[in-house]
Amino acid sequence: MANVVTIKRPDVVALIEKAADETTGGNKTELVATAIRRLLAENARSQSLFGSHPGSVKVRRGVDLTRPALDDAMDAKTGREIRR
Repeated sequence: MANVVTIKRPDVVALIEKAADETTGGNKTELVATAIRRLLAENARSQSLFGSHPGSVKVRRGVDLTRPALDDAMDAKTGREIRR
């Protein structure tokens, strides 16, 4: 399966050639593939998980989701021994 992407803008072609020479030894295909992978990875989780399904999470009035769930100091943090 052969797919072709044609880029005719001289400034973009020059940019791709320069970057390919510096990073992939002149391999333009690998350069474009690497750039696209990086763009996809950056944008993969840029939005909030709650925002992806509006209305899927309902929070009662007065609940602060940014407050720690455990109010007590942990034993390891305070140095207290656990009696067993």
